[in-house]
Amino acid sequence: MNANPHKASALPVEAHDLALQGFVGIMNRWGADNAVMRAVLGAPPERTFFEWKKGKVARLPNDTLRRIGYVAGIWKALQIVYSDPQLADSWVNRPNRAFGGQTPLARMAAGDVTDLAAVRDYIDAARSPWS
Repeated sequence: MNANPHKASALPVEAHDLALQGFVGIMNRWGADNAVMRAVLGAPPERTFFEWKKGKVARLPNDTLRRIGYVAGIWKALQIVYSDPQLADSWVNRPNRAFGGQTPLARMAAGDVTDLAAVRDYIDAARSPWS
């Protein structure tokens, strides 16, 4: 594992672009606006974020890739737990006692990668009987 979370990954640039496209697609399904997307990604500079959204991705920092990985894992786990894709996608926008009454999406956007991990752990525990 790379010790510097801000260092770029050795993955090909195409993989970085695909990861970001997948992230934006998931966030759009969840109804997230640009501010929420930026927060979930770890608050990259606004200009950088919009360049990424336009497909101008060089290399993403490892921390950003880790965050995208959490979002992808949460989305996949929700698809497993809920047979209805709309129900799965709406889950992140429903208040949840496990997150102090806030929505899972708000928890993910709190800024720290541990917030993403908390949501991932919660949904993984919910699906554990089917794992």
